[in-house]
Amino acid sequence: MTEAKNEKLGLTNAQARRRLLKYGYNDVIETKRFASVLALLSRFKNPLVVILLLAAVLSGILGDKTSAVIIVSIVLFSTMLDFVNTYKSDKAADALKSRVRVEAAVYRSGKVIELPVRLLVPGDVVQLKAGDVIPGDGKVLTCEHYFVNESALDGESFPKAKEPDAELFMGSSTVSGMATMTITATGRGTKFSKIAASLAGAEPPTEFDREIKGFSLLIIRITFGLVLFVFLVNTLLKHNVFDSLLFSLALAVGLTPELLPMIITLTLTKGSLAMAKRGVIVKKLAAIENFGSMDILCTDKTGTLTEDRIEVIKYVDGFGEESNGVLLNAYLGSSFESGFKSPLDDAIKEYRHLSIAEYSKLSEIPFDFERRRSSVAVKHETGTLLITRGAPEEVLKICTKYEHDGTIDEISEEAREKILEQFKTLSQDGYRVLGVATRKIDRDTPHEISDENEMTLLGFVAFVDPAKKTVAETLRQMHDNNIEIKILTGDNDLVTQKIASDIHLHVKGILTGTEIEAMSDEKLSGLLDQTTIFARVNPEQKLRIIQLLQKAGHVVGYMGDGINDAPSLRAADTSISVNNAVDIAKDTADFILMHKSLKDLIEGIIEGRRTFANTLKYLKMALSSNFGNMFSMAGASILLPFLPMLAPQILLNNLLYDTSQLTIPLDSVDPQELQHPHVLSMSALKKFMWVFGPLSSLFDFITFFVLYGVLHLTVGQFQAGWFVESIATQVLVIWVLRTTSVPLIQSWPNRYVALTTLAAIAAACVVVFSGLAYYFKFSALPYAATISIASIVLVYLVAVQLCKSMFYRWIRL
Repeated sequence: MTEAKNEKLGLTNAQARRRLLKYGYNDVIETKRFASVLALLSRFKNPLVVILLLAAVLSGILGDKTSAVIIVSIVLFSTMLDFVNTYKSDKAADALKSRVRVEAAVYRSGKVIELPVRLLVPGDVVQLKAGDVIPGDGKVLTCEHYFVNESALDGESFPKAKEPDAELFMGSSTVSGMATMTITATGRGTKFSKIAASLAGAEPPTEFDREIKGFSLLIIRITFGLVLFVFLVNTLLKHNVFDSLLFSLALAVGLTPELLPMIITLTLTKGSLAMAKRGVIVKKLAAIENFGSMDILCTDKTGTLTEDRIEVIKYVDGFGEESNGVLLNAYLGSSFESGFKSPLDDAIKEYRHLSIAEYSKLSEIPFDFERRRSSVAVKHETGTLLITRGAPEEVLKICTKYEHDGTIDEISEEAREKILEQFKTLSQDGYRVLGVATRKIDRDTPHEISDENEMTLLGFVAFVDPAKKTVAETLRQMHDNNIEIKILTGDNDLVTQKIASDIHLHVKGILTGTEIEAMSDEKLSGLLDQTTIFARVNPEQKLRIIQLLQKAGHVVGYMGDGINDAPSLRAADTSISVNNAVDIAKDTADFILMHKSLKDLIEGIIEGRRTFANTLKYLKMALSSNFGNMFSMAGASILLPFLPMLAPQILLNNLLYDTSQLTIPLDSVDPQELQHPHVLSMSALKKFMWVFGPLSSLFDFITFFVLYGVLHLTVGQFQAGWFVESIATQVLVIWVLRTTSVPLIQSWPNRYVALTTLAAIAAACVVVFSGLAYYFKFSALPYAATISIASIVLVYLVAVQLCKSMFYRWIRL
């Protein structure tokens, strides 16, 4: 691919603008963003909302205009509250995602520029190199040893070779080599878009998603059964059909955790914004919960455990003597290789500038992760030379000779042992080592992998990538937070072990790729918990390790930034990449680190756990006092000769309760709850419900007895007293249940939660003790009733604290 030829390719900027208007953005599936009005109207598709509004209209027609106005006002206010908060959360999430963009090198008006992939149009000519995603459907114009992975289209994991005029498809990625392509279709016109559209909405749910769905189904079953029972009993035994219908519908609203989606969205958005401040960009909100649940992090060492500042230290032959020939040929390879670019290439070129004007490139055999080496063929006045560089053990496999002191000899067993000993010594000293070999070839035609044989070993280039000085403290923090590090690296075990020693990482065991290859899944599974370093592993082996860890019950995170990391990133429960990673890694990951740092990562994990904890608080509230109060209300409607609350009163109660819960995402979380990964358990939540729900109902029935059996209040007084007691117990219980083991006096809610809960109680009191009581059909409460309610609420909170202490000795949520 010559530059002169490429300058004639591509579109002008004016042509590209016209085509963008014609074909639209290069998005695989058009994101459905409803206009604000439509998004608001979609909230009214809820059957309960529709029925309540119809009931309100009917109330007005029948003459009860006050109830009609109250019901409509409360429903509209609740709906607006949901819409406004969800809309703001969606906007915040979109703003974060826009900070991470996949770009392509495209020819525009004769120049190569970097553009976001979504701005590409049919007719664009794009440069492709190892790690790039294919940005649209099209054809290869020119290529050199070009291989792509099309597994997203056909499920086949083996790379496919491409020649000029071969078809390329969006959704594929470049494995090795380089090419230029012309785009013929973008966005929804691509083959990948049709596949993606057929799968739209079918993205596998996370474990958290599955448990939340189970929670919702549980609430629906309880609500349906309880409401139907209450409606039938009240209709048959006591009250008229319309009052019973309104009461049952209001009860259904009270039982339904309609704010659950919004609370989860608010909590996740708040978490993503906090993580962004710490340098962690969230691409998929739902993944935050898995981030906090992660108990094993698999990562390479480069840039995470080391400084990612690679420098050449020495260049020696196979016996440890300095060799300029090693440096020259390594420099030639780094200068002429145009496919997969390694940080080692940059280090070699930065170490010393050498004059190579008398050399010209003929061809290239790109790097791949099976051979673990690459080659370039260069022309010199002395002839054609094939230069191979790569993992020392792989380079040595194709060598039959070695050069030492200007002479070339056959590699004997004795010489091989000495060369391997030199490689081992460099590795034990903590150096990354690159093997260099050459071979003279008598032809200038394109060269193939089969030419990499009978080569002459020149020696090794040694690099240093020092361990990060701060990483030891970070690893201690990860240990304290119960996150285990496992190193999955392509480097050899000696170098990795030296780095681990430098950063004081406890190494339980070491396995190499060769050893792993010979093991069954059963045997390897038995060794995973005893192994910290997995060295010289290829992409398939990394994937196998992750899948076996998941099978053993671990929540596995994987951090990677290279082409070979994409399969592991897809498979991991939590996938993390960095902003300067190759496109395919950034495209696959759930999270992007703006800086490749474990310190940023651990802060993100803690934020994920905080997000999980606050989401769990809302679930616990819905299953304790809220569920208990609604259950008590259903029971009281059967036992009492009148309804314990009218429909407008229940809806107001529910509105005040829901409003008090909006600040839960902002609540603080006790440090001890952030030290362990948590997994949402539907079984544990059911046990929580059957303990704290009945406890709430018990105190409700005590209230009924005091108000009706002891104080003999009128219907309006009873409903006023029960209304105040109900809202007080529902919102104040969060002060106690927001922690697992710490008592209230040692861990108070933050000021936002305290403010909204107290404000809900104050609002309830204002309604009951002011002129508003008339509109809700409340009657004035006597002093004795007020004192009795306050006493019952206080005793209830003490009982919840005692019950909490016993419950968390029995089970962990």
